[in-house]
Amino acid sequence: MRPARTPFSLARATPEPPFEITFDGRPVTALPGQTIAAVLWAGGILSWRTTRREGRPRGAFCGIGSCFDCLATVNSVPNQRACLVPARPGDRVTTQEGHGRADLTV
Repeated sequence: MRPARTPFSLARATPEPPFEITFDGRPVTALPGQTIAAVLWAGGILSWRTTRREGRPRGAFCGIGSCFDCLATVNSVPNQRACLVPARPGDRVTTQEGHGRADLTV
């Protein structure tokens, strides 16, 4: 009987080591190549934005950058689409409330 084939054995790839980012001050483990949304999902975090008018929770919806449900504040920059932004060691992700722009009055 031959051993089971796995993607790692087929590609003979050795993944880079995991690293940490933070979400609202809480450490979350990330893997190289993951987007911010993928890291948050893997960490059990499903919502990282609230809607402007009613404060309803939002997270990833389409996963391909077509919608804006996954907006997050990444390293103090608001309105980042978490499904498109690659995670980097030390990234600080915070919940984005509403439109994410403190300079606008609504």
